[in-house]
Amino acid sequence: MKNFKKRVFDIIQIGTKGDFPSFAFDVLITVAIVLNITCMVLETFEYFSPYMAAFKIIEGITVLFFAVEYALRIWTADILYKEKSGIAARLRFLVSFDGVIDLLTILPFFYLSGFVAFRILRVVRIFHLFRINSGSDSFAVIVEVIMEKKNQIFSSVFIILVLMLASSLGIYSAEHEAQPEAFNNAFSGMWWSISALLTVGYGDIYPVTTAGRIMGILIALLGVGVVAIPTGIISAGFVERYSRELNREKTFADIKEVGEILVTKESTLSGHLISDIEKEHGAKVFMILRGDLSILPRNDTRVAFGDILVVNTEKLVKHHKWP
Repeated sequence: MKNFKKRVFDIIQIGTKGDFPSFAFDVLITVAIVLNITCMVLETFEYFSPYMAAFKIIEGITVLFFAVEYALRIWTADILYKEKSGIAARLRFLVSFDGVIDLLTILPFFYLSGFVAFRILRVVRIFHLFRINSGSDSFAVIVEVIMEKKNQIFSSVFIILVLMLASSLGIYSAEHEAQPEAFNNAFSGMWWSISALLTVGYGDIYPVTTAGRIMGILIALLGVGVVAIPTGIISAGFVERYSRELNREKTFADIKEVGEILVTKESTLSGHLISDIEKEHGAKVFMILRGDLSILPRNDTRVAFGDILVVNTEKLVKHHKWP
């Protein structure tokens, strides 16, 4: 029974490589999600009213599929959360993000009061299928970048909130007498300040006084920079992460043979700089083992008698064998 449950768990898990049933299940649930959302959208068009019955049938079948998957995920939750007992693992899944989204995918079909607005949350499920590989999730990359830059993002959001409050108070002072119905208190201009700062400018509320229009111009200009700050921070975070991955790949891409060289008294390497050794022999020295120390070499690091060099060139290893 345990083997069967583990097999079911592997199949319903997203992105399992080399497992055709798991891949087929991912494709099947993707099709079900797309059909479900398509029917939900087409139901809003009067032109397709003759097909409403067919839409309901398709939606009912897909929701039944979602319900079966949800039940299977609850059943196999103890495998997902191995550190917890059976009941505790299932409760942990029920309150998890995936568990809540799965539940909200099913409930709206029954048009329960207050849940119709959650129908769009079906879209969230499809994003779980986008995996870079079995151990990396595209959302995990985003979360990692945001967590790395959280202090800078928090600072930029704080600046936006301060500017929103200041612009709301400022436009109230400038426009209250001219438009008391539109700007009747300090927070009535908040909608206007948000639309101005974010450069949307819906135009339903706008300044009519000279002072208000000048303020509107300044706030709109500030909004361009304010929106660009968090965008630039997140973009820089992605660039940094990409650069790290690229450098890591370059560091280990050319390692075909790794060997260790003991620097003896007779060795021609003793007393030489790392930069000279790498240039002369076309080698890459990754580490120097010196007694109990592990040294990451720099170009100006000088090799000493008794050092053990960890290198990646077979040629250099052959020419400097152990004594």
